[in-house]
Amino acid sequence: MSQAQDGGSDRDDADRVDPVFEDTPRGALPVVERALGRTAERLPDVDRAAMTMVLLLHRVANTVVYDLESTVHRPAGWSWSAFRLVFTLWASGPQESSRAAELTGMSRAAVSSLSKTLSASGLVRSTPADRDRRAVVLSLTDEGTERLESTFQAHNAREAEWAGLLTADEVATLNVLLTKLASAAQTANWVSHRS
Repeated sequence: MSQAQDGGSDRDDADRVDPVFEDTPRGALPVVERALGRTAERLPDVDRAAMTMVLLLHRVANTVVYDLESTVHRPAGWSWSAFRLVFTLWASGPQESSRAAELTGMSRAAVSSLSKTLSASGLVRSTPADRDRRAVVLSLTDEGTERLESTFQAHNAREAEWAGLLTADEVATLNVLLTKLASAAQTANWVSHRS
């Protein structure tokens, strides 16, 4: 007998609250809830805890990035990608563009294009590398450093608002857990890395 015949519907399945989300406001995470509900129904052998972890990490990371970009970085005149590159150069010092790509998690082509835009804006300097004149070294200009440091004040204030949603102990625990995952991502030979 189909759900339609027995009076049920897909809407009933979508309206069921997964136990993981019992303490969240109704509808706060509808896509994740629906995905878990559909998976339980159609693929019952799936590791739901692992699925929940990855779905939530992905959705929260995307939400935080979107929030920071729209409230801090776009008003400052650059994109999230530009901030990542400028911040990486600020934190790590001058880098060959290929190494900057690795450190930011962006492609070499993206770093090359972005560095040209940032150079035209006076924020990044591009000079030939000593070891290979075909390679370039990216570094911040004085203006780039000043812009990064002033923008980072607003960035960190927004980070503090996000962290303020948790207790200090929860933030500390989350940082330990995320560091453990980040470390594993760098060292595990089964993890696929951007090259």
